[in-house]
Amino acid sequence: MSEERLTGGCQCGAVRYALHASIGNPCICHCRMCQKAFGSYFAPLGGVPRDKFELTRGEIATFMSSDAAERGFCRDCGTPLTFRYLSEPEINVSMGSLDDPSSVRPVLQVGTETRVPWFAELASLPAASTDESTAPDRLQAICNGNHQHPDHDTADWHVPGQRG
Repeated sequence: MSEERLTGGCQCGAVRYALHASIGNPCICHCRMCQKAFGSYFAPLGGVPRDKFELTRGEIATFMSSDAAERGFCRDCGTPLTFRYLSEPEINVSMGSLDDPSSVRPVLQVGTETRVPWFAELASLPAASTDESTAPDRLQAICNGNHQHPDHDTADWHVPGQRG
């Protein structure tokens, strides 16, 4: 029987990781701490046992967001990567940092006491693709000057903005 393996990393490619287990209890957290840590309305998180989390490139910087919890991020580009309670045997990853974020579907919402009141209305907003909503010259500049790491492991990766 083969072991599950999911991969992910930060936007710039300085940090990469592999998960050697299925993500358990994938959720969306609406608590105010997660909103601030992700700079968003919510944080999508899911956990694996710590011994099933492998850092394959770089180092994760950490911030103690409380006496009980630590958040990990890329010190180069700021991508939120992990969350863990110090007393728990698992580590949670930001599901948006997975190479295929659609592969893990949330099953629960937590921290709903601070969920923004119009959250449920987001899916009914008018929608447009990036091609439809971005001026052609700006879209070309974004595509031609893209410094984002691809959504897969690479043998090496030069982090834009760093010498070496």
